[in-house]
Amino acid sequence: MQMSAQAYSASTPPPPPPGGHIPATLTEDAFLGGKLSVLQPEKGYRAGIDAVFLAATIPCASGESIYEAGIGTGVAALCALARNPGIHVTGIEVAARYAMLCEENAKRNGFGGSLRVIHADIKEALRKDLASMPSHGSFNHAFANPPYFEDGKGTPSSNLLKAQAHAFGPHDLDLWLKVLHTMVTLRGTVTIVHRAETLGKLLNVMEERFGDIRIAPLYAREGTAASRVIVQGVKGSKAPMQLLPGLVLHDQNSQFTPEAESILRDGMAWRLR
Repeated sequence: MQMSAQAYSASTPPPPPPGGHIPATLTEDAFLGGKLSVLQPEKGYRAGIDAVFLAATIPCASGESIYEAGIGTGVAALCALARNPGIHVTGIEVAARYAMLCEENAKRNGFGGSLRVIHADIKEALRKDLASMPSHGSFNHAFANPPYFEDGKGTPSSNLLKAQAHAFGPHDLDLWLKVLHTMVTLRGTVTIVHRAETLGKLLNVMEERFGDIRIAPLYAREGTAASRVIVQGVKGSKAPMQLLPGLVLHDQNSQFTPEAESILRDGMAWRLR
């Protein structure tokens, strides 16, 4: 779905007002132990715990600015704001419905003045001739939870927005990382969460642009292979790569481990550096 900046589809229904009736096409989901209440489409792409863990790793401080590529309904951005209300987040989102919901979710959770959503395709961020786009190199940190499944592999969802959110072509991952690299200042961090099997491709792209790369695996259970990886690099650094111990999500009783619980429920940071 290609959309120009600030464009909305006339057929896109507006989100409900704060405190108003929530239509059946949306759900109201709690994150960080109920600290956040987020509207998401009942059908389509829905953010989950990957977004929460991603936000926990961003080493932001009060007064800093953060850029998110593909902000969706704003779950990761809002988790970062809930942990540190003194930051400011700018996100870009091509799907009008998600962009509108993100703006509404920011207002519902008291962060309307701290989060800006740009309604545009991510490729537009590389242009310098659009007044709607922020200046290149103007953010302290950038992050993304990019699409997970390659075009032509697997069975796409029958829901158009979900299928688009989960599909990417052979050059899209490079594009997303190029945008994140472009948006951060020198010594700024870029953080990505993705499938563990994509690690080789991620590193191949990131090593050309970043140093001091930290790799943090996420394991569903003790003794299993990692299902996700969070990879964070520093623009302009020459420091060597580090493979971190990672995090185990569930114990033998399929309950979240105390470490995972502290991030998911209590909003604790997961420091990679």
